[in-house]
Amino acid sequence: MTQLRIFVSALALCLLSACGGEDQVSIAQYKGQWVFVNYWAEWCKPCIKEIPELNQLHIAHDNVTVLGVNFDGEIGEALREQEQTLGVEFPTLPYDPSAELGIERPKALPTTVIINPAGEVIDVLIGPQTEQSLLAQTN
Repeated sequence: MTQLRIFVSALALCLLSACGGEDQVSIAQYKGQWVFVNYWAEWCKPCIKEIPELNQLHIAHDNVTVLGVNFDGEIGEALREQEQTLGVEFPTLPYDPSAELGIERPKALPTTVIINPAGEVIDVLIGPQTEQSLLAQTN
């Protein structure tokens, strides 16, 4: 009986830690890839316009990952609703990584931080981007 209780407890912990997988996203897990960290907000018209480009970039290229950061700090259900409304198809970080990346928190939106496969920030772009403009940064 004790072994069954331990197994059930371990299974429950495992399942709980897997819930909300998108909340477990971190930049470090993408080392070895090009990473584009995009700050967006639901009220930002240029952000909304560039989301399809970011979706395409994220989906179409194996060596590229797009990670979102909700500028307003939304989490949980409010964040999921905004992502669904705007059609965001790339993961959203559950925190603002600006301090971790050694950059200032963006003052203008959209802002995209470019991280090379070695994990180094190589540029910060302000304003809407396209799949092509972002891919050009990887050359």
